[in-house]
Amino acid sequence: MPAVEDALRAETEKWLTRLEALPLGKHPDRRVEEQLVNVRAYLADSRHFLRQGDLVRAFEAVIYAWGIFETLERLGLLKKQGKIPGNY
Repeated sequence: MPAVEDALRAETEKWLTRLEALPLGKHPDRRVEEQLVNVRAYLADSRHFLRQGDLVRAFEAVIYAWGIFETLERLGLLKKQGKIPGNY
């Protein structure tokens, strides 16, 4: 199953890299910031699981992070590309 493992690792790295490239700094809205804390924690977890060779958990963690991030965007709490709405 090396091909499956390689594909899973590549997908995980792809989504990790894309999300880590977005501005995930502090947000002035406490509720949004609490969720961004979760996003950052899932990213750290994903990197940890990759280092441990636990590819399924690594992929799950990055997908959870993306889900939270995209939900914030869809609710209008973050602009596309992770930018904060307004003049912050």
